Amino acid sequence: AEKNALQYAVPGGLIGVGTKIDPTLTRADRLVGMVLGHPGKLPSIYTEIEVKFYLLRRLLGVKTDGDSKAGKVKKLAKGEMLMVNIGSTAAGGRVLGIKENDTAKIALSNPVCTTEGDKVALSRMIDKHWRLIGWGTIDKGSTIKPVESKSK
Repeated sequence: AEKNALQYAVPGGLIGVGTKIDPTLTRADRLVGMVLGHPGKLPSIYTEIEVKFYLLRRLLGVKTDGDSKAGKVKKLAKGEMLMVNIGSTAAGGRVLGIKENDTAKIALSNPVCTTEGDKVALSRMIDKHWRLIGWGTIDKGSTIKPVESKSK
């Protein structure tokens, strides 16, 4: 397999990539969700995103014990902390604002390499567990430029 050139990779496919990265950086799945590519050919890096979101009507996998309001998903609130899953990347996010057309502006806790139009999953901390409350698509956001390395 090492002698065969990889023509293409598909989502969900498993490939191995040989690098010269220090093994301490790669242990314990620390690179899960990271994006590898040629400089200048990768998607933008976002620190804030605007998401057109859809909330679930009821929570999944939560016992309500007859209380009809216990399983309902409440609306997003300004300042609320969420977990935002984009692809295989999980990032914390703080809701900065909500527009009436179900669009939320979210500040991400760590930068994420993604593209506009990508799907996101939104989770809320409920009873010490992250619970899926909705999903959405990235409309736009604030980007940063990656740091260029000087070594060759």
